[in-house]
Amino acid sequence: MSLVPPFLRGRLWPALAALAIAPFVLTTTLPAWAAAPHCEVQSGAQRTPVIELFTSEGCSSCPPADQWLSGLKGAPVVAQAFHVGYWDYIGWVDRFATPANTQRQRDLASTNRLSNIYTPQLVRDGRDWPGWRGTPPAQVGPLPSGPMARAAITLQQTDGVDQYSARVTPGEGVGTWSAYWTVTEHGHNSRVKAGENRGEFLKHDFVVRQYTPVGRYQGAQTLGFVALASTPAHPRQINLVVQDARSGEPLQAVSLQCSG
Repeated sequence: MSLVPPFLRGRLWPALAALAIAPFVLTTTLPAWAAAPHCEVQSGAQRTPVIELFTSEGCSSCPPADQWLSGLKGAPVVAQAFHVGYWDYIGWVDRFATPANTQRQRDLASTNRLSNIYTPQLVRDGRDWPGWRGTPPAQVGPLPSGPMARAAITLQQTDGVDQYSARVTPGEGVGTWSAYWTVTEHGHNSRVKAGENRGEFLKHDFVVRQYTPVGRYQGAQTLGFVALASTPAHPRQINLVVQDARSGEPLQAVSLQCSG
């Protein structure tokens, strides 16, 4: 039996029906609205500077360069500290060094026609940069009159916290391009017990924990990447650098830091 008087049913029933349905609508639409946060970055019109430091915990002249690189935290750049292992023989093994990092430095030396590799070495946009010491970190970001990007990148976190996808669209006139991924972390430190830095307490940011070159491509492509697991104590960035396959000059680069 209806409790609504007959003369009010025509006026109130639609409103009562809407109230009865409203909680159901809210409940059924909430899961879609409450889906996992979308973590994404899109590159801009200007080319993002790419700064690569080649360093070692066994090198006594490297700590000032490490400190300089830490000054880039928060800057609109893609910064990476590649630890190399060719100083390990003097008594201290750098736990962050990998053969792949050293190979990256050798490849850049070949592109820059350098006769040897050394630490600390700073490379800016694929070119050896010995003048970094006279440049405050605050002045490293893109200049208003700086080079324009020759590729567009959209990088996003996908199915899981360690899975990423990037859509790369090269600009007009770009032929063959290549790319590499890195995972960098902040907040590492070491108490060095041997070698040139014996007794020193070294602090590191932008430490390359994973370096993954990818192939050569032409035209727009979608690239996938699985990163090593993150650790709460060391904020992680996922970086993608897209470069000219012949010259090694960056076309564009992005860095993404997600909460997960």
